[in-house]
Parts: sequence; C-alpha cells; structure tokens
Amino acid sequence: MKTIHGIENFPADEASIVTIGTFDGVHLGHQQILKQLTDTSQKSKLKSVLLTFFPHPRMVLQPDIPMRLIQTIQERKKALEKTGLDYLVIHPFSIAFSRLSADDYVKQILVEQLNVRKVVVGYDHRFGRNRTASLEDMYHYADIYDFEVIEIDAKKIDSTAVSSTKIRKAIDDGNIELANTYLGQPFKLEGIVVHGDKRGRKLSYPTANIDLQNQHKIVPKQGVYLVKSKLKGDVIYGMMNIGTKPTFNTTMRSVEVHFLDWNGDLYGQVVQVELLKWVREERKFKTIKELQTQIQTDEHNCRASIPTSHASYK
Repeated sequence: MKTIHGIENFPADEASIVTIGTFDGVHLGHQQILKQLTDTSQKSKLKSVLLTFFPHPRMVLQPDIPMRLIQTIQERKKALEKTGLDYLVIHPFSIAFSRLSADDYVKQILVEQLNVRKVVVGYDHRFGRNRTASLEDMYHYADIYDFEVIEIDAKKIDSTAVSSTKIRKAIDDGNIELANTYLGQPFKLEGIVVHGDKRGRKLSYPTANIDLQNQHKIVPKQGVYLVKSKLKGDVIYGMMNIGTKPTFNTTMRSVEVHFLDWNGDLYGQVVQVELLKWVREERKFKTIKELQTQIQTDEHNCRASIPTSHASYK
C-alpha cells in the first residue's frame, strides 16, 4: 500500500476504484467494505483507493466538541496496510474543502484528481457542502462523468453488527475483549514514558508512566487491564492501571504499566501497549497493605490469562 498525502499528488494516469471515509478503527465492518473494494479492483484491473481525511472533519468543523478516536492516523495506516489496498490518500481537511459543492467535489476530486472509474459507497453516504448530497446524487453524477457506483448492501454491513459507536461504548465500559473482537485486533494506547512519583517501586511493582500523546484518542474506563507490548524486540506482558490512584488521594488521571518479569530503562521512549483483558475496577483501599495484597492478586490473575504459548509467565 502506498500512502499519498494530498489528492493533488495522486498519479492521475492510474484509473481507480475509490471508497471514501474516516474508517476510524478499521473494524470488521470497514474490513468488509475494503475487501469488496480490493476484490473488485483486481477483477476490473483498477487501482484500489481509500480517500480519507486528516484532521478528522469534526476537529475542523466542531473544534469545541472533544474527539474520541479509536485509532490515531498512524495506527489506522498500519491497520490498512493489511487490507490489500493499493493507495491510501490522506487529504488535509479544511473549512475551504468543506465548502466544495457536490458538483465540484465529484468533478475536481473524484474525476479529475483520482481518475475514478468506480465508487464504492454505503447507502447512507453524504457528500458536498453541508453533506447535502446523497447516494441518489452520486448516481446522477456517475451518469454525467461516466463512472459506476457500487452501493454497499445495507443488510451485509448490518450483519456484521459492528460500528465505531459500539466499539467506543465497549471501551467506555471496560469491555475491552468485546472491543477487540469488533476491531479484529487489540485496542492500543501509545505514549512517552515519563518520570512519576515512584510509588510503584516502593510497592515492589515499578511502573512505566505513559504520557499519552494524542489528546483526541479515547481512553478506556478506569481500572486494571492485562496488556502486551514489544520492548526492545521482545513481547512482554504487563498489568496496566488507568486512573487517579484514589488510595493516595490524588485526582489526576495516569496510565501506568508494570511489565512482568522485565527490567530496563524506558524513560523518554515511545511505548505502545495492546489492551487484552479487563481485570478489575480501580478502587480506594483503606491501607497500603491492602493495596499491595490486591496488586499481588492482580498479578496472579493477569498471569493466569496469558496465552499458554508464553508459558514462562505462568
């Protein structure tokens, strides 16, 4: 898959089949659309193209409403690389772009820039200024500009029972296993390891304090999770706490990971963790000793949930 930043950089001599959308999460429903796109592209000898936008349109049009993205643009790119796409076109979304009329959008973007021969869109696809144009309008433009519209069967999409909204709900509820099932891959968090208050070390459970870099990404429900990461080339499991550490009467949210059977200096490094399983809710303990006992139980429960292929963790 080749990534192109800006529609104007797409090789206009490549005849294409295009689908359009933000595809946040690249979940099973998205994957079904992309499979239809790539299968049709091979049969038609056309280049398969996903046209997406960054920043997310809502960041531009509704900047005061917090975004809760399932994936960063970098995570989305990695997920899309596995789909067989020929081109991922990331176009900068702006106020000026949002004001393109439906006619200009189709003529200038799809026809002139992307050399479209087929468009794969859902029954609820909207486009043009204020998203006023519909699928019926797309069929109208297809007749004018001589391309084919392939409508994604609503029943086929609904049969996956997957949507970005359902995934966000599962993440909010701490139901990370359901979210991962919908995504077809583990939900991830990424950030830079920074210095913390060193309390974990005093409890015999030193942690990596992860400063999440993308403020637009959804953060799961507060609590303890089994996680997996790749540190210096090795797959390492750990237990992660998201929360405010109420036992210590603090209020600022933190994300901390104790990596099992691993020692090393991670300060200043970017660490990505895959969330695998919800362990328990965060709660306040009466004494530090009670907290230590619970952490030991958490460790036992996490180790018991690690796949048998990693027997060294048992």
